[in-house]
Amino acid sequence: MRAIGATMVLGTVLAGSSPAVGAAERPNLVLILADDLGWGDVGFNGRKSWATPNLDRFAAQGTTFRRFYTAGAVCNPSRAAILTGKSTIHCGVTGNGDDLPSREVTVAEALKAQGYATGLFGKWHQGRPRAGAKESVHPMDQGFDEFFGDVDARDAWEKFPKRLWDGRTQRPVAGYADDLFTDRAIDFLKRRRQRPFFLYIPYINSHFNIAAPEDEIARFRGKFAEVDPKHPANATYAAMVARLDRNVGRVLAALDEQGLAGNTLVVFTSDQGATFESGNKGTSVYHDSNAPFRGQKRTLWEGGMRVPAAARWPGHIPGGTVSDAVMQTIDLFPTFLAAAGVRPESAWHLDGNDLLPAWTRGAPSPDRTLFFEWRSEGSDLVAALRGDFKLVVQRGGKPELYDVVADPAERRDVSALHPDLVRGLHSDLKAWLATESRAD
Repeated sequence: MRAIGATMVLGTVLAGSSPAVGAAERPNLVLILADDLGWGDVGFNGRKSWATPNLDRFAAQGTTFRRFYTAGAVCNPSRAAILTGKSTIHCGVTGNGDDLPSREVTVAEALKAQGYATGLFGKWHQGRPRAGAKESVHPMDQGFDEFFGDVDARDAWEKFPKRLWDGRTQRPVAGYADDLFTDRAIDFLKRRRQRPFFLYIPYINSHFNIAAPEDEIARFRGKFAEVDPKHPANATYAAMVARLDRNVGRVLAALDEQGLAGNTLVVFTSDQGATFESGNKGTSVYHDSNAPFRGQKRTLWEGGMRVPAAARWPGHIPGGTVSDAVMQTIDLFPTFLAAAGVRPESAWHLDGNDLLPAWTRGAPSPDRTLFFEWRSEGSDLVAALRGDFKLVVQRGGKPELYDVVADPAERRDVSALHPDLVRGLHSDLKAWLATESRAD
């Protein structure tokens, strides 16, 4: 881990600030991140055309979050926001081509400084290893003790990669990417079980390229209409989600087998909604992956930004519950720190909030406005969400206001009915954009 100042990285240990944190034993922390998984792709959100039994059982053992939002419309900004606890305009990553600035403190760095073992197995996507790069691009330079996966998302997204990074060295590999990540994640938690660990598993499924192991595809052949039955893309998409569910189940089973489940906070979510782009071969459209919402990845409609999410921590997070509180992925950093009994340093300027009281005790979630932006690749969209209402603004266009609770498909612009709310949210958006900071 790079030297960035002990006082900044160490944070402040909390003294009995939360009854969810035991003084003698800090919890393990596991974040499982799907890639382009739609809100409607999982059984716990209503999917019927395929089963996700492991995710459904996991959600039933904890709390399902119905209004959990990502902070980025595409992969790289979304992941940077998770790692830093900051919105995209504050962490220097607003497009897929941006590198995470080395000055940013990640959740892995903060936890490592508190004695946590840290491991990342999957898709990093925070920089490109190129000659003359000014920034640190490797996860082991930003808080992770161990890493196995894809640095810049160019290998693993093929699903059957020929090479991956193992630590700081690229090595030949064989197999399905998510299976390989799961193997290494399980090995990590077995070896590191004697001390608290932070395990981050950013999977590739169900991202873009449509490919899965043949044994998984066979389960769905003939179940869906196909453009080309010899190459059943729709069956393969279902197989990708099923394989994701199977691998999540493997991780959860390993926690059980090692006797770690009772003292492990596990969070599952997706980096953004499903994509309808060409590489997806129309599969997410066919399966209506973001139902019941409008939009997709690279948009700020609910289909792009509202993602499946659930959390489990036996004895702390109540099981079998559903939360309609508004939450965002920037909240994961401070919430993980709170579970570990650590208060973040003010110098980190986190945008997220500690949601542990809401998760464990049913306390109200923060009363705040959430902001979103997608101003890359020819788009210029910003949005502000407060309570039930979301304002969406496209440069040169009329601001549109939607009641996303009463109208989750965002079909009815109600801006004419709430002019004061439109003016207030629009003003808040302009003030938020004025705080933008970029990499040097």
